[in-house]
Amino acid sequence: MAKARTLSAGEIDGVDYRRARTWQIALSQLNNGSAMIFYVLVGLMSYLQNAGYGIAVAAAGLILTGTRILDGLIDPVLALIIDRVDFRFGKLRFFMLVGWTVRSLAVMALFVWGSGHDLGPVFFIALYVVYIIGSSTNDIAGNMMPPVMTNDPRQRPTVQVWATVYAYLVPTLFTILSTVVILPRHGNQFTVEMLRETALVFVACSLVLQILACVGVSHADRPENFRHLSAQGDDATVTVRDMLDFLRRNNPFQRYVIAAASEKLAQVVTAQAVVSTMLYGILIGNIQLGTIMSMVAMLPSIVFAIIGAHYAGRHGSHRATVTWSWVCIVLLACTIAFCLAVDMRAILGSLPLMIGFFGLQLILNGAKMCVTTANGAMRADIVDYELDRSGKYLPAVVTATYNFIDQLVSSFGATIALGSVALIGYAAVMPQPTDAPTSAILYLTVALMFGMPMLGFIATVIAMKGYHLTKPEMVAVQRRIAERKATLLTAEPEVALAD
Repeated sequence: MAKARTLSAGEIDGVDYRRARTWQIALSQLNNGSAMIFYVLVGLMSYLQNAGYGIAVAAAGLILTGTRILDGLIDPVLALIIDRVDFRFGKLRFFMLVGWTVRSLAVMALFVWGSGHDLGPVFFIALYVVYIIGSSTNDIAGNMMPPVMTNDPRQRPTVQVWATVYAYLVPTLFTILSTVVILPRHGNQFTVEMLRETALVFVACSLVLQILACVGVSHADRPENFRHLSAQGDDATVTVRDMLDFLRRNNPFQRYVIAAASEKLAQVVTAQAVVSTMLYGILIGNIQLGTIMSMVAMLPSIVFAIIGAHYAGRHGSHRATVTWSWVCIVLLACTIAFCLAVDMRAILGSLPLMIGFFGLQLILNGAKMCVTTANGAMRADIVDYELDRSGKYLPAVVTATYNFIDQLVSSFGATIALGSVALIGYAAVMPQPTDAPTSAILYLTVALMFGMPMLGFIATVIAMKGYHLTKPEMVAVQRRIAERKATLLTAEPEVALAD
């Protein structure tokens, strides 16, 4: 008896899904890897400001903070331009390469051509603004890829997995390259020459990844994948009114922003060096453990990302977000109870306590990764929901609006962390690993490192209560979009004959 043929996802749902091959997804997300190379390079920017342009350390911090706010303001403007422009060969590769070129030229001017020539802060700020424009252009185009490459709810989480893999591996590899390979060749000093060599190597490597990303997305980067569902078809334009209408009427996006922004704020707070210093340096007694934990957690987190993608593909991004958020809440509650119940200094001297604490951390990091994977697929769902709701395809607007809110919220992370430590007596000096542990430090550290994320996940669960883009609803959305596209294609020849 012949074996029955397995039905495809499209046949089951009654939708002719647009799908991508695994190698295409893997290559396309190298744009994220290319961006991560520049992310590591920007981490050296404070050294460049001081060594190459003579800018004081305090002033350097103000400059970087101010330009971060500017970055958020630029994004919506660029989004309108990207969503309005159409080329016969698509648009993603064009804006990715334009953004990469502008960003690379700005980096070369800052690190290679202008550094060490007494050009001063005005030159630095002007070129850094140019860098931000290029960076935003490339990032928005890159973040548009998931909804464009595939509209299959089962495949979308896979895109986020590859993005996550590169977000973990690339910064680690290039940080090692700069500190272990390049830095020792310059006497372990962040000199102008060291920064210049680092920039040349990094830019060259990012170009390779950028070209591979363009190859990966080429099959999907076609005009028909950016069409609006309106009678104007290719002549329809995106306006500021469309953006405002999207912000006002797209309820799923509003709820998504509340969830994502609350989690991001907690993430930024816990990433502050002062918080990890209090946890690992003062309370546990080994400041290096924080770095070791990050390295050890990398592989399990990638494995969890794959598990999370499979779960989201099977049950939908909404259910995956709620489920894994509850898992995080439970794990965080257990971690808080553990830290308050034991002597933190005894963890390193007791094998059971060590296994308990670090076991909780590894599982918690994995559960957080599952939430991140579901969030990436959710943003792509919102793009298609907006197309179904308003008839306008706005992937750049959705991405840039989220980026703006993300930048705005995350800018408060350092303020919350530093303001909190000031409340327990660290107003003039920063906490040091050699400080004696106190009850105030314990309670504050637990509140910032574990309490803040718990509040973020609770906010996510509450926000998701009214989020109606479940998996069955997204299948219905894709079916309606396909039917409306078919109707428009049928109407076009009739209009042409009438003319």
